[in-house]
Amino acid sequence: MDNPHGADPRFQLPQVRRVDNARPFAWLRRGWADMRDNLPASLSYGLLFAAAGAFILGYATGLPHLFTAAISGFFLVGPVAAAGLYEISRRHDRGEPASFIDSLRGLSTHADHLLYFGAFLAFVLLGWERLSALLFASFYPGDASGLGSFFLDVFLTGASASFVVWYLVIGGAIAAVVFALSAVSVPMLMDRDTDVVTAMVASARAVGANFGTMALWALIIVVLIAVGFATMAGMIVLLPLLGHASWHAYKDLVE
Repeated sequence: MDNPHGADPRFQLPQVRRVDNARPFAWLRRGWADMRDNLPASLSYGLLFAAAGAFILGYATGLPHLFTAAISGFFLVGPVAAAGLYEISRRHDRGEPASFIDSLRGLSTHADHLLYFGAFLAFVLLGWERLSALLFASFYPGDASGLGSFFLDVFLTGASASFVVWYLVIGGAIAAVVFALSAVSVPMLMDRDTDVVTAMVASARAVGANFGTMALWALIIVVLIAVGFATMAGMIVLLPLLGHASWHAYKDLVE
């Protein structure tokens, strides 16, 4: 059917749905079902995530400002990193083959959009790393010579209270903006013929229309990724679970 207004449908904002506050637990259940039904492919991505996490920990262990920026930055780039898992869930929903290789083929189909969105997240990550270093230089009273002394200052002595407050406030604000723009945008780019800006605006609208639900979803993501980093082996399972669940969040939130 012709568009009576002559507008390109790729640039039309989709409608967003309102869902109840307990919906994130349904997304986790559906994500678990996707992972169970596509276990080899899902765990392949989990192994890649765990390897990346181990590299981050190994590289930044003696550099607290890099360590904190890298760990928090992992949350920022997660939406693009999980694109292969979205493709597995998309194919699974359609009854199509969903192996690891199949998911890579799907990624190549959407390479341009993923590259643009990835460039945006990379820019944010680089800015956050520089800002993190500035916060350390301005507010951290210790010498930041190692993680042991850093954690002692932050968690036991209380000498770094102002640093912790500023780090959490500024880092949390950046994370909140990125989460709003990316919560459903990458799954939408994998699923529809749309552009990056439209997907980000649709994501922000979906988050705004479901603020309490998405706040809970963000908390679940933070907790599970933290558990994954703390255990490392848990990352192999928890990050694919979150990736698949995020696909179902998109399907619930965007018409």
